Amino acid sequence: MSESSVSVSRAYPASDRKPTPYERLTQAIMSGELPAGQPLVETALAEWCQVSRTPIREALTRLEQDGLVVRGERGLMVRERSPEEILDIYETRIVLEAMAARVAATRRSYLDIMALRRIAQRLEDLDITDELAMAEGNREFHRAVRRASHNESLSDLLQRLDLHVARYPSTTLSQPGRWDEANREHRGIIDAIEKQDPELAHQRTAEHFTHARELRLALWAQGRE
Repeated sequence: MSESSVSVSRAYPASDRKPTPYERLTQAIMSGELPAGQPLVETALAEWCQVSRTPIREALTRLEQDGLVVRGERGLMVRERSPEEILDIYETRIVLEAMAARVAATRRSYLDIMALRRIAQRLEDLDITDELAMAEGNREFHRAVRRASHNESLSDLLQRLDLHVARYPSTTLSQPGRWDEANREHRGIIDAIEKQDPELAHQRTAEHFTHARELRLALWAQGRE
């Protein structure tokens, strides 16, 4: 995308709800359509989203608050990716996801356990050649753990953190042996939550995301991020 113009890359049928500028820009950043380092010019973005500059300005303000865009010498731009950011994201994620599992172990209901078991079984039956399905299934599992915590504040913080993780397109789950290992770890987390053992749920979740962090850094070192 040039600074002066942006072509509309996708048409939305009249029957569909047109995404807001914030949603459109967020998705473009997540998908790499707006790459890291891309300058964000209000007039070009307004033309792309087919709106006035005011909603674009509001969307950029929200994206800056989310940490997806930053202000540089030439104005706003899509945030660059780096191994330091990976460490920051995962250090925070390990703490919060482990806390969500700990709380889930004390607050979970029978229905929460049923939902977690159902998702875990679906993941084990998944077609492992479909990386997008693997990544979405994994996200669904961890969202279910957050729901089992019945803690809206934790869920909200982790949802915002998901935006930063999604900026790194490769999935660690496609690494040799990782999918089976992750599914075993998921089962262990569910067992701890079902037994209402908060310490064990915390420990197993922290270990799960520590493994993911190491794989993510390895992907970066291989130039695959």
